[in-house]
Amino acid sequence: MFARAPPHANCRGTATDCALPMVMPKKFYDVIVIGRSLGALAAAALLARRDFTVLVVGNGRPPARYGLAGFQLARRSFTMLAGTSPVWLRLIRELAHTQAWRRVARVVDPMLQLMLPDGRLDLPLDGERFAREIEREVGDVRRLIAALYEDMARVGALADTCFAADAIWPPASFFERRETMRHVSRVPYARAEPHADLLADFPRGHIYRRVVAESVRFATDLAGTPPAFATVRLHASWTRDLCGLDGGEDELDALLCDRIRANGGELLLNGRVARLEVRGKTVTGALLDGDDVAFQAGHVVTDLRGEEVVALSRGEGIQQSAQRDWPRVLPSTGRFVTSLIVRRQGVPAPLGKEALLIPREHATGLDARAIHLQRLGTAGPEHELLVAELLIGEREAATLFDVRRHILERIARELPQHKRHLAWVDSPHDGLPAWRFDEGKLSEVERTTLGLAACAEPMIRQLEVDPPGFLGIAGEPLRGPIDRTLLVGPSVLPALGQEGALLAASSAARLITRSDRRKARMRRETWTKLEVE
Repeated sequence: MFARAPPHANCRGTATDCALPMVMPKKFYDVIVIGRSLGALAAAALLARRDFTVLVVGNGRPPARYGLAGFQLARRSFTMLAGTSPVWLRLIRELAHTQAWRRVARVVDPMLQLMLPDGRLDLPLDGERFAREIEREVGDVRRLIAALYEDMARVGALADTCFAADAIWPPASFFERRETMRHVSRVPYARAEPHADLLADFPRGHIYRRVVAESVRFATDLAGTPPAFATVRLHASWTRDLCGLDGGEDELDALLCDRIRANGGELLLNGRVARLEVRGKTVTGALLDGDDVAFQAGHVVTDLRGEEVVALSRGEGIQQSAQRDWPRVLPSTGRFVTSLIVRRQGVPAPLGKEALLIPREHATGLDARAIHLQRLGTAGPEHELLVAELLIGEREAATLFDVRRHILERIARELPQHKRHLAWVDSPHDGLPAWRFDEGKLSEVERTTLGLAACAEPMIRQLEVDPPGFLGIAGEPLRGPIDRTLLVGPSVLPALGQEGALLAASSAARLITRSDRRKARMRRETWTKLEVE
């Protein structure tokens, strides 16, 4: 799986002759965290709270928003689907940040708006309104839908109890498996067949099958259909007190970064790791771009994939078990994001914060793909920001230019009045000029004249995993391919999306805490200081 490093270019003779000169470390940290995704920042915040010295290196990941002609546009689509997860609620309680979270989190109602081929369906918070919506649009299967959500509520309650426990996800050792499986054994569908059909009672080809499938596709980090348990969990996350943040992903990052700083952690969000330092089979630190001396560390936590960790170490220190058994995890389906600045008159008042444009059953090409449309609020005194996300396969025949134009055409079908009120359209993923609209007339503006990079930025990609890991929801192990590296990115529990990243972060923090007996004892003694609700 992993390639080993070639011998040093200046190495001749004995091992003693090859020894590199010793350099004093720049500084020592208990933990260096590489990345600024939800999993990486959550792990850093927990460890800083537990009195570990933490350094966070952003590793080149840019903020979620970027500026264009005085407006803020989106690089990435972001919905806080894990806002009611017991993993997230336990985390913010430990960070003593529950009240701050309640101030910034907004209840989204309707939680999800579905633009069907022949109608509209809102999924509101109120149960009676929800029932009326179902009766109006898909009344032929209202009893099946009621039974589906009753089943999801039952499974969700048991899964909440399971995830609220401080277990290791995914487990590796015998004792970890025994502990985790003790909680999992009570959760329905956790051990179901990989391709179990949760909607088996629904008529084949029914529109609600596509509603569930598309909501899950946008919520997961797995390319393809997640197993039954993950499908239940992901669809339920759209329909259970969905949370919104006015500032989106950047606001969530700021909240976690504030907790890291408040507990003594250090942030180098614009820094990038050039190389991991390895001694024997153990990681010992990280060298940053532009530095001559490495930061030393007891552990390295990262949201990179195992293969990328090995590349940073130049193939050194790979454990034999990783060399032999590491799963194949490859980036696949991309999340193509387009931002639209629209005058307020062009955005209908009933348009929800979160919407899915569901395609017709027999559509082909790009028309067969759903679009996730977000209404992200004001973009100035007269404009609003809409963000559209479409999932693109690696072998997609259409060019990226076609994708941007296709998204505009699809939205125009659903919102006919918006087209003449467009002001700007841009995507960071196709490298094309920004599109400026004046009374419906399109003109192209070169990106460099707007202060933007001329080259296209990579898309966030869903992952293919072979073979699937624990319960079919896991990908790579929590412990990285080099000793004392831990993975907390989407490659660990890709089927569960954001909740999977939080589970990995919590598990990594537990392993590191447990490795330091003094810190573990300190944590037990400070339980009484945590928030009690």
